[in-house]
Amino acid sequence: MNSGTDGAHGAAHTITMLGKAGCHLCDEALEVIQRVAADLGAAYEVRDLTTAPQEEKDEYWDKIPVTFVDGAQHDFWRVSEKRLRAALS
Repeated sequence: MNSGTDGAHGAAHTITMLGKAGCHLCDEALEVIQRVAADLGAAYEVRDLTTAPQEEKDEYWDKIPVTFVDGAQHDFWRVSEKRLRAALS
Protein backbone atom coordinates (compact mmCIF):
# COMPACT_ATOMS: atom_id res chain seq x y z
CA MET A 1 0.00 0.00 0.00
CA ASN A 2 1.50 3.30 -1.03
CA SER A 3 1.23 6.36 1.14
CA GLY A 4 0.03 9.43 -0.62
CA THR A 5 -2.25 12.37 -0.61
CA ASP A 6 -5.11 13.12 -2.93
CA GLY A 7 -7.91 15.62 -2.98
CA ALA A 8 -8.08 19.37 -3.21
CA HIS A 9 -5.46 21.67 -1.72
CA GLY A 10 -6.86 23.65 1.18
CA ALA A 11 -9.60 21.09 1.75
CA ALA A 12 -11.61 21.69 4.88
CA HIS A 13 -11.06 18.13 6.15
CA THR A 14 -8.42 15.44 5.93
CA ILE A 15 -9.12 11.72 6.11
CA THR A 16 -6.26 9.48 7.21
CA MET A 17 -6.31 5.72 6.87
CA LEU A 18 -3.88 3.60 8.86
CA GLY A 19 -3.49 0.19 7.27
CA LYS A 20 -1.06 -2.23 5.65
CA ALA A 21 -0.41 -3.90 2.32
CA GLY A 22 -2.28 -7.13 1.66
CA CYS A 23 -5.19 -6.18 3.93
CA HIS A 24 -8.48 -6.72 2.07
CA LEU A 25 -10.40 -4.58 4.59
CA CYS A 26 -7.89 -1.78 3.94
CA ASP A 27 -8.50 -2.05 0.21
CA GLU A 28 -12.27 -1.87 0.75
CA ALA A 29 -11.93 1.08 3.14
CA LEU A 30 -9.70 2.95 0.70
CA GLU A 31 -12.31 2.63 -2.06
CA VAL A 32 -14.89 4.27 0.20
CA ILE A 33 -12.44 6.97 1.33
CA GLN A 34 -11.43 7.81 -2.25
CA ARG A 35 -15.05 8.04 -3.38
CA VAL A 36 -16.12 10.24 -0.46
CA ALA A 37 -13.01 12.44 -0.68
CA ALA A 38 -13.58 12.99 -4.40
CA ASP A 39 -17.27 13.80 -3.92
CA LEU A 40 -16.71 16.22 -1.03
CA GLY A 41 -13.33 17.69 -1.96
CA ALA A 42 -11.59 16.33 1.13
CA ALA A 43 -7.91 15.42 1.22
CA TYR A 44 -6.87 11.92 2.22
CA GLU A 45 -3.70 10.10 3.09
CA VAL A 46 -2.79 6.48 3.65
CA ARG A 47 -0.27 5.58 6.33
CA ASP A 48 1.41 2.17 6.52
CA LEU A 49 1.11 0.77 10.03
CA THR A 50 4.12 -1.50 9.49
CA THR A 51 6.37 1.58 9.46
CA ALA A 52 4.57 3.46 12.23
CA PRO A 53 5.99 4.05 15.71
CA GLN A 54 5.66 1.06 18.06
CA GLU A 55 2.99 2.71 20.21
CA GLU A 56 0.74 3.10 17.14
CA LYS A 57 1.35 -0.54 16.20
CA ASP A 58 0.45 -1.63 19.73
CA GLU A 59 -2.74 0.45 19.76
CA TYR A 60 -4.06 -0.11 16.23
CA TRP A 61 -2.66 -3.42 14.86
CA ASP A 62 -5.81 -5.44 15.64
CA LYS A 63 -8.13 -2.68 14.38
CA ILE A 64 -6.85 -1.96 10.86
CA PRO A 65 -7.92 -0.26 8.83
CA VAL A 66 -8.32 2.64 11.21
CA THR A 67 -9.65 5.91 9.84
CA PHE A 68 -9.23 9.37 11.28
CA VAL A 69 -10.97 12.61 10.32
CA ASP A 70 -8.86 15.67 11.04
CA GLY A 71 -6.67 13.60 13.37
CA ALA A 72 -9.50 12.18 15.51
CA GLN A 73 -10.23 8.45 15.29
CA HIS A 74 -13.40 7.90 13.30
CA ASP A 75 -13.79 4.18 12.46
CA PHE A 76 -11.92 0.89 12.51
CA TRP A 77 -12.18 -2.43 10.61
CA ARG A 78 -14.71 -1.05 8.14
CA VAL A 79 -15.56 2.43 6.88
CA SER A 80 -19.21 3.38 6.80
CA GLU A 81 -19.68 5.67 3.82
CA LYS A 82 -22.74 7.24 5.44
CA ARG A 83 -20.88 7.97 8.73
CA LEU A 84 -17.83 9.29 6.88
CA ARG A 85 -19.92 11.64 4.76
CA ALA A 86 -21.71 12.88 7.90
CA ALA A 87 -18.40 13.53 9.66
CA LEU A 88 -17.20 15.62 6.72
CA SER A 89 -20.41 17.62 6.30
